[in-house]
Amino acid sequence: MMHNQRTILAIGAHAGDMEVSCGAVLAKHAKQGDKVVLLHLTLGEGGNPAMTPQAYGEQKRKEAHAVAAAMKAEVIIGPYNDGELPNNDEVRMYTADIIRQVKPTHIITHWRTSIHKDHANTHQIVNDAVLLASLEGVVTNHPRHRGVRAIYFTENWEDPEGFTPYFHVDVTDELEAWREWIVNYQFIKGGISSFAYLDYYSALARVRGAVVGKKYAIAFDVDPFEKKSTVELLP
Repeated sequence: MMHNQRTILAIGAHAGDMEVSCGAVLAKHAKQGDKVVLLHLTLGEGGNPAMTPQAYGEQKRKEAHAVAAAMKAEVIIGPYNDGELPNNDEVRMYTADIIRQVKPTHIITHWRTSIHKDHANTHQIVNDAVLLASLEGVVTNHPRHRGVRAIYFTENWEDPEGFTPYFHVDVTDELEAWREWIVNYQFIKGGISSFAYLDYYSALARVRGAVVGKKYAIAFDVDPFEKKSTVELLP
């Protein structure tokens, strides 16, 4: 069967957010010939109390590029500060211009509610930016893009409220490789946070896989407005 190439833009609040939550899915698409681009609105440079934000930011920049290379993905790093990501017109226009530049068919980002303000803001920024990117009258550095077919929300331990799996992607063949390259991020490998990232997301993939009859799977949600379809007969 011929594969229609997708361009997938995964937009996270911090470097590592998209890779840890759905990186195995992104790598699977890249392996099949789809174009995968990561946009990190911030580096997440404030997350290591043992280092200055400047030093940890440079470390995370290197880690982000290493992980993207392992995924066969491109990476764009935004200019904003960890913990201070504003939900304003400037960030929305920046994100809209990246959308126009990348021309995605599919976008993945955070769910709408989160204990982390940057995550919740990113959700709103991305949804607004998709509209702005499609409008002829909105002027940025690139022409309008109206080809976004879907926006999907990935499952993150900090974004649980209201998230309900709508569909699952089988990552049985990808998870072991993901476990090897995701630890290029020190915060996932261990030694920075007390949260067991690698154990949590590995176990979550097993749980999501079990409920759909696969060894490993990753769940996504969509906007409630999109949860509708019409069929002629029962499928």
